[in-house]
Amino acid sequence: MIDLHGFGSQLAMGAAMTVEIALGACALGLVLGLGTAAMRLSGIKPLVGVAKTYTTVIRGIPELLVVLLVYFGSARILTGIAESFGSDDYVELSPFVAGVIALGLTFGAYASEVFRGAFLAVPNGQLEAARALGMSQGHAFRRILLPQVWRIALPGLGNLFLVLLKDTSLVSVAGMEELMRKTSIAVSFTKEPFTFYAVATVMYLGMTVICTAALHIMERRANLGYRPLTTA
Repeated sequence: MIDLHGFGSQLAMGAAMTVEIALGACALGLVLGLGTAAMRLSGIKPLVGVAKTYTTVIRGIPELLVVLLVYFGSARILTGIAESFGSDDYVELSPFVAGVIALGLTFGAYASEVFRGAFLAVPNGQLEAARALGMSQGHAFRRILLPQVWRIALPGLGNLFLVLLKDTSLVSVAGMEELMRKTSIAVSFTKEPFTFYAVATVMYLGMTVICTAALHIMERRANLGYRPLTTA
């Protein structure tokens, strides 16, 4: 039996916080990714330019730098806004909110390319047929296009989420006590790095296995009733 010196509950709390950050960032990233993909495909030059700038900048810098920029940059901006209203208070985002925003921005930049590829993979004739049947553009998007985009994009989004789950460790630099932060604290007290880093490894693997199984179930549900075209 591994002696965790009373830090077992702390590691469990850190793992729970890791999942919370990952889910929050994923939700934000999905919205950003879908919106950015729509902007890229809109054909409206200003929107296309904004979308390209966002994806290029975010994908071109390390995730750790995004976390630092969001955490410290937001504090400077919010403090400046407070000063403009006559307040001398120092205002900053909580490490959790800053982490969710930073990782959500990163996830959204990569997810936008996954969504864009999925949109392009759906034949235009299906939307034309839906419009010919009297569907509005919004109705055709919700009932015809979006379900197919989700089915095509889901494997790629699943891989991105698994990467996101591990990238939550970067939020520890902002003081967020997720799994890696809790592990580092335990190591500093017990001086047993191998034991606690091995336990953290097992916990990350466990979360990855659970997420992989959940993604597999989601993919099976998304593919219900779908039969790929076969050539004679």
